[in-house]
Amino acid sequence: MNIPSQRLATAGLVLLRNKMLLLAFSSRKKAFYLPGGKLDVGESPVEALVREVKEELGISISENNLRYYCHITAPAYGEPTGCVMEQDCYILDAPIEPVAMAEIEELKFFSPESYAAEAVQVPGVLHLFEQLKKDGLL
Repeated sequence: MNIPSQRLATAGLVLLRNKMLLLAFSSRKKAFYLPGGKLDVGESPVEALVREVKEELGISISENNLRYYCHITAPAYGEPTGCVMEQDCYILDAPIEPVAMAEIEELKFFSPESYAAEAVQVPGVLHLFEQLKKDGLL
């Protein structure tokens, strides 16, 4: 018998500097992942991302500075087996100086190679690195 998978609608921030991707270390999930998070009921991906960036990075960003980049479907790290993350990723076209807040312990820029050296790699981040490399952004 097939059990339908649970799907989590999320939005993620793609912030690139020097061909490296900003990732946030979650104190709850003990891994580096894309800043952003789950959509609240009735919230668009962009609205959720603006809210999550304020909560996690202490930065107010404008929806006008977010440019849709790609959609990622991957196993949801830190969630029950079979849970799938559906993430709309947006590139931020504005200079910011993020600060780790809330459940975020650390912010760090990664290349695909430096991320591969981490003890834990999140499937969605690996998919995003592949897409960024394919598009020549890393």
